[in-house]
Amino acid sequence: MATLTGIKDYQYGLEKIFPEADDFLPLLGTDYVEFYVGNAKQAAHFYKTAFGFQSLAYAGLETGVRDRVSYVVQQGKIKLILTTPLHSDSPISDHIKKHGDGVKVIALWVDDARAAFEETTKRGAKPFIPPVVESDSDGEVVLSGIHTYGDTVHVFVERKNYNGVFLPGYVEWKSDYNPASVGLEYIDHMVGNVDWNQMNIWAKFYNEVMGFANLISFDDKDISTEYSALMSERVGHHGRSG
Repeated sequence: MATLTGIKDYQYGLEKIFPEADDFLPLLGTDYVEFYVGNAKQAAHFYKTAFGFQSLAYAGLETGVRDRVSYVVQQGKIKLILTTPLHSDSPISDHIKKHGDGVKVIALWVDDARAAFEETTKRGAKPFIPPVVESDSDGEVVLSGIHTYGDTVHVFVERKNYNGVFLPGYVEWKSDYNPASVGLEYIDHMVGNVDWNQMNIWAKFYNEVMGFANLISFDDKDISTEYSALMSERVGHHGRSG
């Protein structure tokens, strides 16, 4: 069984880190993580106060967005979107009713969002957003997306032709309250909890559909208590500088 002891604290560059990972979906890093929450402004205040995030961007009625309010906070290379619906009968509201406050979007930074969509969907991914161009006076962003486990989705973000504060539809969020950073730099890994007996199915999805390689496995012989047990598959992709 693989262990984490031989994995270095990588300074990500253009080289492949995990030789087994395929190259059909080159990823430049995590672009952002979006949470659907009951109170976005309050959640943003919490992440600023408790974790040292800084105000970055805002979208809502004032910026032409009619169905939601979003606050974006940043620390290091980490960007979090906290989004609240403006209507009780929207898909965002349904997600919150079903899951409570939680992650909806894991956005991945890519050089070509159209190619990322084509390569993953032709390998079996269910489309979420066909490639679309969004633009404003600061340039344009290409977005596409696919469904993954549960109600979570991956959005591919191509921003090489964009110079704005975050994304089209957002404006700078100016705040006098910006606590000091606590030293968070980037997202190291993410954990997806899947249905019983579905772990190998989703590990295979990330292997075959997204080009990830198996990195490490745990089962109930490794991590368990009198009342619970953990089974886990960790997959990795070659990283690049962000």
